[in-house]
Formats: sequence, C-alpha cells, structure tokens
Amino acid sequence: MEKQTTSPQLVLASTSRYRKDLLARLGLAFDCAAPGVDETPQPGETASATSLRLAIAKAEALAPRFPGALLIGSDQVALLDGTQLGKPGSHEQAAAQLTAMRGRDIVFHTAVALHNSSTGQTRRHIDITTVTMRDYSDAEIEAYLRREQPYDCAGSAKVEGLGSVMITAIANRDPSAIIGLPLLALCEMLRAEGVALL
Repeated sequence: MEKQTTSPQLVLASTSRYRKDLLARLGLAFDCAAPGVDETPQPGETASATSLRLAIAKAEALAPRFPGALLIGSDQVALLDGTQLGKPGSHEQAAAQLTAMRGRDIVFHTAVALHNSSTGQTRRHIDITTVTMRDYSDAEIEAYLRREQPYDCAGSAKVEGLGSVMITAIANRDPSAIIGLPLLALCEMLRAEGVALL
C-alpha cells in the first residue's frame, strides 16, 4: 500500500481513516481489515482497562484470517469525571458531550496492541493524554458540529481538524496518540518484532 513491503504482513485492525493515515506515515506496506469487535465497556471497567482490552481484542480477532501476520489494534476512551465518553454517533449526543466538556479537562486513554499471529505474542501499550477544553459558547458548539460533524470521534473534538479551536491545551508523550494510534509506542513494538522502519 505504501513504499516498502514488510515481512511478515502488517495488518491494521481498523477501518478508521485517521488510524490508516497515521500508520501510513511510517511508509510501510499494510492492509486494513475490520475486526468486528463489540466495543461496549464492561461493568466497572476503567477507561484504561477498556481501551487496552479492546485494542488487544481487535488485533487478536484477525489472527485466524491473517496467519503469520503482525496485527495492529488500537482503541481510545475519553474520560470525564469518571464517565467514559464514547463516539457520539449523532448531532444531539455530540452537542451534549461538548457541553459537558466545556472548560474542563478530558483524559483520553489510547491503547495500541501488536499481535504476532505466528508466535501468539501480543505487545501492548497505553498512552494518556489530558486535553483542556475552552469555555466555548453554545453557538460555537453548533457551528463546530455543523462544519466538522465529529460523530465518529470519542469526545466529539477532532484535534486533527477544526476541533483544535475548541481546545486550549494538550498534554501527552505522543502527539499521534490523541488522534487514535500511538505511533511512538508502535514503532518500538515493530522494531522488537524485527521490522525495519528505516
């Protein structure tokens, strides 16, 4: 798909265009496949536990379809006052999320897993990002939602797009994590599996 071919095959367990674009930055050949994993949080599960469980489940779900491949799974959970914020799915839900987040800190838990379907080993990592939202107006929420339509984005604020105008600060170790795939950790995992990145 991109510049060079890796061996073994590299597969992104996602149909997200954001994750696909992030992985493409590495210049490696890869395929994409939908993992078909139920993303419902389990009762009493922490945000970190949810994101890590789902990242692993997505990667491992593809093992029967891609024997001998390196499978990448990732998941992100936004947390506000102990409540997990999922993908809003609708204008009304997105408006409700952004209203609740106004002037607040939101903590994003972004997990990545790399499953080697030959060895059965799964490497894993979680990145934590704190995002401080502006004290924006109701009119700004409506204008933002009409233009961006971020209904497939946990927390409704796409930092890779117009969501930047809703945010005052982002604190994390890896800038790619907030978009949905922690590339710094993934690079370490790929190198550990013998993938040449340069």
